[in-house]
Amino acid sequence: MDKQNKTRDLIEELKNFFPNPTIALKYNSPFNLLVAVILSAQTTDKKVNEVTPVFFVKFKTSFDYTKLGQEELEKYIKSIGLYHGKAKNILASAKVISEKYDGKIPQKMSEMVALPGVGRKTANVVLGIVYGIHEGIAVDTHVKRLSRLWGLTENINPDKIEQDLMNIVAKKDWGDFTYLVIDYGRKFCPAHCKHFDCPLKDNIS
Repeated sequence: MDKQNKTRDLIEELKNFFPNPTIALKYNSPFNLLVAVILSAQTTDKKVNEVTPVFFVKFKTSFDYTKLGQEELEKYIKSIGLYHGKAKNILASAKVISEKYDGKIPQKMSEMVALPGVGRKTANVVLGIVYGIHEGIAVDTHVKRLSRLWGLTENINPDKIEQDLMNIVAKKDWGDFTYLVIDYGRKFCPAHCKHFDCPLKDNIS
């Protein structure tokens, strides 16, 4: 079976397990979605969701964040890994979005990845959820690990994995693919899994 057909069948099976795939991060505005995704790098979504409600109630727009000092923001996110750099990037992105885009999330991949602390993964997530724009496939640790496990890619670099996936995943599924794989990884096949009970273990290459 070629990779395109294998991927199509995998996606159909994943949809049977997870008919309504969606992001696990909680947010209450487009800018706070961006904040949550930036914070989630090298940190669990669960941890981010524990921290953000306290200040998401107070700050919702990029303009709100431009009034914050870095030390003040850091107080809210101090329990999250790499909080210093993340706070710096969030505030810098808030400034750019407020001044250049009148407080609205940019609608182009090139504009998104030009924001401080925003790579293709973050841009794909935010563009897809806020605007329904799918210019690529967000590659997180679950997508990287399981795509390699299933033989969909041999690459290690997330950008190269994304390109491989874009060639074999139907474009209509680009938005859901990430969340389907994440949900599967969390429920059935976490890191260091021995694959004894994985429902899709027959797809392991």
